[in-house]
This record gives sequence, structure tokens and C-alpha cells, in this order.
Amino acid sequence: MPIDTRYVFIASMDVDPDREDLFNEVYDTEHVPYLLDVPGVIAVTRLKAQDFEVSLGGEIRSVAQGETPTWHAIYEIEDPEVMKSAAWGEAIERGRWPTEVRPHTRNRRHSLQRVMGK
Repeated sequence: MPIDTRYVFIASMDVDPDREDLFNEVYDTEHVPYLLDVPGVIAVTRLKAQDFEVSLGGEIRSVAQGETPTWHAIYEIEDPEVMKSAAWGEAIERGRWPTEVRPHTRNRRHSLQRVMGK
């Protein structure tokens, strides 16, 4: 999955286990489509963290996610100004996200990354 933009915004969080199905439904059917309509948002990819094993220094090591949030969304954006736009502000407040999902999220983290070589 090549990244074709100069910036990615990453939203990470956990959600109450009893709201996980609603979280995924609303994220996929409302939240992402609304944000994809915002000028300057190119693509959105959702991820779920998992524990893993990796070969490092000649040995297999187990890596647990620990305090890292479980759910992540990577938003490919043209410019950081996109996130301050009226369209972005309206999109994140549409649908069931602000009232039925957001209150049940925690361990939220947000970061902006500049894609190197672009």
C-alpha cells in the first residue's frame, strides 16, 4: 500500500468491549465516508493492533502491544491545514460518532507524520 500523499494523520484509540461492534460499524459506514468527502483527504486505512513474534538479534522475540491502543486509522491528507477546515470539523461531528461512539473511546492518541521522499 504505497502512500501517495505528503502527510498522514493517525488516530488511535481503544473502545469499550461492549461497544466494539457499534464502533466498527459506525467507523466503516459513517465516519470514514464522511471524512473521505472532506477536500484534501485522499484515503483512509483502518488497522487493529495485535501481538506478534519477530526475529531480532538472532532470536525470536514476543512483542505484546501493552498500552498501545488497539484501533488505528491512517488518514492520507494533502496538507495539515485539512484538519482545521470547516469541512473536517463538520465531518467529525456527523452521524452517530459524537454521541454513540466517541464517549466510549479511551486511550486516544493522535499524530501527524510527514511522508519522507515526497
